[in-house]
Amino acid sequence: MAADSEPESEVFEITDFTTASEWERFISKIEEVLNDWKLIGVSSGKPLEKGIFTTGTWEEKSDEISFADFKFSVTHHYLVQEPSDKDGKEELGEDALPLPMQDLLCMNNDFPPRAHCLVRWYGLREFVVIAPAANNDAVISESKCNLLLSSISIALGNTGCQVPLFVQIHHKWRRMYVGECQGPGVRTDFEMVHLRKVPGQYTHLSGLLDIFKTKIGCPLTPLPPVSMAIRLTFVLQDWQQYFWPQQPPDIDALVGGEVGGLEFGKLPFGACEDPISELHLATTWPHLAEGIIVDNDVYSDLDPLQAPQWSVRVRKADNPQCLLGDFLTEFFKLCRRKESTDEILGRSAFDEEGKEVADITHALSKLTEPAPVPIPKLSVTNMVHSAKKKIRKHRGVDESPLNNEVLNTILLFLFPDAADKLGDVFENRASTSAGNNPPPENEDYNLFSQFKSAPSDSLTYKLALCLCMINFYHGGVKGVAHLWQEFVLEMRYRWENNYLIPGLANGAPDLRCCLLHQKLQMLNCCIERKKARDEGKRGSMSDRSPGGASGDGAKGGDHSGENPDKEKEFGKSWESWSDSEEEFFECLSDTEDLKGNGQENGKKGGKESVNLKPEGRLHPHGKLMLLHPGEPLYVPITQEPAPMTEDLLEEQSEVLAKLGTSAEGAHLRARMQSACLLSDMESFKAANPGCCLEDFVRWYSPRDYIEEEVIDEKGNKVIRGELSARMKIPSNMWVEAWETAKPVPARRQKRLFDDTREAEKVLHYLAVQKPADLARHLLPCIIHAAVLKVKEEEAVEDISSVKKIIKQIISHSSKVLRFPSPEDKKLEEIIAQIMSVEAIIARARSLKAKFGVEKCENEEEKEDLQRFVNSLLEQPEVSVVGAGRGPAGSIIHKLFVNAQRVPAPLEEELRRSGCPEERRQGVQSEFPPPAGREVILRASVPRPAPYSKALPQRMYSVLTREDFRLAGAFSADTTFF
Repeated sequence: MAADSEPESEVFEITDFTTASEWERFISKIEEVLNDWKLIGVSSGKPLEKGIFTTGTWEEKSDEISFADFKFSVTHHYLVQEPSDKDGKEELGEDALPLPMQDLLCMNNDFPPRAHCLVRWYGLREFVVIAPAANNDAVISESKCNLLLSSISIALGNTGCQVPLFVQIHHKWRRMYVGECQGPGVRTDFEMVHLRKVPGQYTHLSGLLDIFKTKIGCPLTPLPPVSMAIRLTFVLQDWQQYFWPQQPPDIDALVGGEVGGLEFGKLPFGACEDPISELHLATTWPHLAEGIIVDNDVYSDLDPLQAPQWSVRVRKADNPQCLLGDFLTEFFKLCRRKESTDEILGRSAFDEEGKEVADITHALSKLTEPAPVPIPKLSVTNMVHSAKKKIRKHRGVDESPLNNEVLNTILLFLFPDAADKLGDVFENRASTSAGNNPPPENEDYNLFSQFKSAPSDSLTYKLALCLCMINFYHGGVKGVAHLWQEFVLEMRYRWENNYLIPGLANGAPDLRCCLLHQKLQMLNCCIERKKARDEGKRGSMSDRSPGGASGDGAKGGDHSGENPDKEKEFGKSWESWSDSEEEFFECLSDTEDLKGNGQENGKKGGKESVNLKPEGRLHPHGKLMLLHPGEPLYVPITQEPAPMTEDLLEEQSEVLAKLGTSAEGAHLRARMQSACLLSDMESFKAANPGCCLEDFVRWYSPRDYIEEEVIDEKGNKVIRGELSARMKIPSNMWVEAWETAKPVPARRQKRLFDDTREAEKVLHYLAVQKPADLARHLLPCIIHAAVLKVKEEEAVEDISSVKKIIKQIISHSSKVLRFPSPEDKKLEEIIAQIMSVEAIIARARSLKAKFGVEKCENEEEKEDLQRFVNSLLEQPEVSVVGAGRGPAGSIIHKLFVNAQRVPAPLEEELRRSGCPEERRQGVQSEFPPPAGREVILRASVPRPAPYSKALPQRMYSVLTREDFRLAGAFSADTTFF
């Protein structure tokens, strides 16, 4: 039994040889990818137009395949072209060569400035590359290379794909490719040689022709002609005869007399180093037949000046150091600092030594001896306050971050009114500073509303520029902290002495501007109210006039006592209003008396209330009459509503939202919001004794009083009016406010806007700002200033590409800066865009200087040179019109000639150590040895046998100082061999 079972077991151990191996699976995957990308079958297309490789659009698709566990990426590179006509496909006969083979002989796109290396070497419009997926992987062994070549050859044969397939071998930095292209009865092999050291015989044309002919191995005895295209590239690095035109800023001059208008008000601009590092001149002989020129190891006909085509490209310096970019970057770094002003300057800066004692001793004298507000001579020296002295107590004079001269200059620039000798000038001075700024309707001027910065003629904007300058040139963050401390002290000085802040628009804070600007505007509002009150001014210019609040000052005059004449002349002294609670106490006491009288009158009846003396009238309305007494309706003097900054508005909205949606919360919210309404009702009642709610509504909210025609009992048409439905709702806020309102004129009401408290809040807010907070507040102003500077500089150069980038910067910045606390990454992007524009403009100026555009006297030539320079900035490579004989060509020639002038000892050394190329050209040549020699050799030759089909053969050679490469595409007939 055992013997019988043995043959049975052998039967079940049959090996299935039909199972696919890893290699077969790999080939199958290649075929699948080619099928998916629809690269199967005959490829058709139009002949390539001249320059299409540069101007056309290149696209690529990628996929991943693996050979066992080794991953490869497959990439299809192709030039996007319009689909060819169907008739064209029908015309293609069976003998037609595949499109890639036709491209090998096409001369329209030799040496494209920007293209994949395989496009430059072989002139192909479409190809597929298989390369190791990981950057550090490489196919190095010869057996693996052959295996991959076999794989693509089988895949091409199985699918009938006519697109060339390449495999990347060796390390990626070497850019070594081998490949194959198959067509009906033809095949092209793509081969490559890459060497570090160049064999001597291959440094010239005759040696390369020998290699090409040997490789072709053509059996025909007069060899078919070989077509040649040659390009020599010369590099100019030495610009010694042209100094870089950008003058570095004179730091000593920053403290000179011109600083105010010239330096501190403007951002610097331009590159500190030449932003153009090299000029590459490519001299090309596009169509040469073999034998026309001689180029061997002893003699060469290739004279660059005789080349029919010249083209130039410039190599830009990587990240050139630019002034504006450095300013922005350094200022942005401030945003990340965490120290407070105290920590930077030392806590002693704000120590109030002995101040408490002084305040106590003077407290009573201030109360008992009221004095008018003095109007001292305001000068720069008055502006540099006691903080400077306090710093000096703890540090030497020389150790202060900013010296007196710089500080005084900056303060004079920020506060030009300080130069005026008479304090009276302040009264007549407009609060916006005059200057050569664009008018408000100008698009550039209105940029501040998009960037949420500040107008370009404002104090905030100037302060931002000064801080940016100080941060870069005068002590960095310490200098910034010092100036800010002086600025805050100046704000307090102006508040206490009733001097308006220059460079700020009149009126309430502009919510389109940054918060710091709003705070300064708020402080100005407070100073304006306080000044008006202290000087006892009355009257107003509109229905809502700040003059209403001046009644407090006038009323205070009644209590001033002994010196009424003096009081009238100067107004009330600021010391008597230093405590807001005392102010309100006085107002409230008188108001309560008046309200008490009003209540008594109310109790006695409406008739007696009509007998009240009208107060606080502005002017008669003109059209409206009171409904019941029938007297003219007077518009009252009302209090102006309190101005608010965006943070106060946000705070108020949060408080109102926290009251909730309950009936009680809603009622309380309405009461809080009706303070202004109640004030206006009281003013209206005082101005119009005997009025009713309907009268107030007709003036205050006409849409809430509905009039209609009705027919009375006698049949006559009469107009009757009534309150709107919302006014008739029970427990309506308007009705409640009207009932509680007493006839009190605006001048005797409690102020809606407590300027003393608000000013102190603003001053405290300014004092606690860290340099980082300050930088965050002012960064939109700096970006705004940088954009204006870039626009101004671009207008001089007129570069179309820069105009587009500036528009993008403005659009991007307006989106980012409009929201509070923008992300650092987005801010960095904006700064990088501004820096790139600065570099482009600097490059344009560098090229203009080098090509002498401004010096050119012939207008036509000047325009040509200007166009040439602009093209160099925008295009990868620019053709020189007229080659070496044109205006641009002659300038380039001079540049090379000047750079070739070398001292005699160096010349001797070059003769001894020079390479064969240098020895062959001679040191006295007007051009240096070429940095690159490119040669393309083409021929259409029957291969491998004399009776084979004539097929395209091509070899590209590039020789530089560091390496030598040959890239050959050799076709063979697979039918007749």
